[in-house]
Amino acid sequence: MQLVTRVDDSGVAVLTLNRPETLNALSPSLFNELRAHIDDIAAATDTVGCVILRGEGRSFSAGNDLKAIQAGEKPPSPHFQAETLDAIERLPQPVIAAVQGHCYTGALELAIACDLLVAADTAKFSDTHGKWGMSPTWGMSQRLPRRVGLLAAKEMMFSGRVIGGEEAVAMGLANKCVAENALLEETLAMAQSFLANSWFTLRADKMLINGGLDNTLKEGLAWERANSPGRGPDMAERLQAFDKK
Repeated sequence: MQLVTRVDDSGVAVLTLNRPETLNALSPSLFNELRAHIDDIAAATDTVGCVILRGEGRSFSAGNDLKAIQAGEKPPSPHFQAETLDAIERLPQPVIAAVQGHCYTGALELAIACDLLVAADTAKFSDTHGKWGMSPTWGMSQRLPRRVGLLAAKEMMFSGRVIGGEEAVAMGLANKCVAENALLEETLAMAQSFLANSWFTLRADKMLINGGLDNTLKEGLAWERANSPGRGPDMAERLQAFDKK
């Protein structure tokens, strides 16, 4: 059985965590498959303009697979999971997480490595590192404050409390909250709305935003001017089509 499936349609690659019987627990084997898909998509900018990451069944993912760890299953390298999240963040294409049910700890770290997040009304977000006496190594301490702000991130991490879809939107963790039965449809609609614009600009926007985040505003403005790829190959065609309207 494939632990991560991929379906491409009209420029959108949908990656699905496919261990519903374990609430899509994140085993090392699952990460191996996920990384292979990510590496393939990174090289497919001509055919893939946007990526959706979702979970099969009633949950996005309950988090790291502690049973697999106890059974001796190991990743290819000590920080392979964290490096896979880095690879998702570095994908040229925008990545949208579609989250229903549990999204705990490692799964939350996976979701916030994505650019955007659509939450179902059944979504449950929580950082449970403290429950198990563990500490983050997949990016929680760095990505969560950048996503929701310092105070909200600290409160969420220190308390371990569960946050629903509507609160996730209010705190800036998610873009929108929708009915669970409309989650994939709504996420696909968001992706398709992006793809109506220039794929070149989508990639440029993501690269420039992510690349400037570690700079001061002054440095970031200079970085944008120095690194912007300029006009896209489809600019003339788009302007011509506008003139005909």
